[in-house]
Amino acid sequence: MRIEVVSIGSIDTNVLEYLVHLLWERFNADVGVGPNIPIELFHADALRKQYLSTSMLRALCDMQHFSEVLLAVADVDLYVPSLNFVFGEADPARGVAVISLARLRPTFYGLQEDHRLFLERVGKEAVHELGHIFHLKHCTQRRCVMFFSNSLADTDLKENEFCHKCRRYLAANLTTRA
Repeated sequence: MRIEVVSIGSIDTNVLEYLVHLLWERFNADVGVGPNIPIELFHADALRKQYLSTSMLRALCDMQHFSEVLLAVADVDLYVPSLNFVFGEADPARGVAVISLARLRPTFYGLQEDHRLFLERVGKEAVHELGHIFHLKHCTQRRCVMFFSNSLADTDLKENEFCHKCRRYLAANLTTRA
């Protein structure tokens, strides 16, 4: 299995390299960095000043001829109509996910930059969305990476690891997918 990580707009190469290593560890997959996708291909909602993650996923599906699983990383604020924002979204049927870096940065909330904390958050959200790609649902274990993050505090509390139950389910899904 191959997971391709692509950037939408300009993304720090350190973030992409961190994700490649982490996703290789968590999913035991071939992970590589794909091409940069210009942010200009997508349009922000004029009132919200956010990008609809579902429309990004649809557009990415049209581009997804180069990988079995695609994780897009965007440095813009994302939303779905029923929520004020999302950290990411996945389309398991098509093997495509997108995460947003915007709200994972402490500076978004007027706090001092903390690169270690930022990377931890990025990793958790990437692993979480890819978990959905492999048909994992939200978990009730607060420390499990598949726990739903309704806020940044939820993201900070959980680990970037799967609980035992989710790990077993993931292993079964990865075996049948191979």
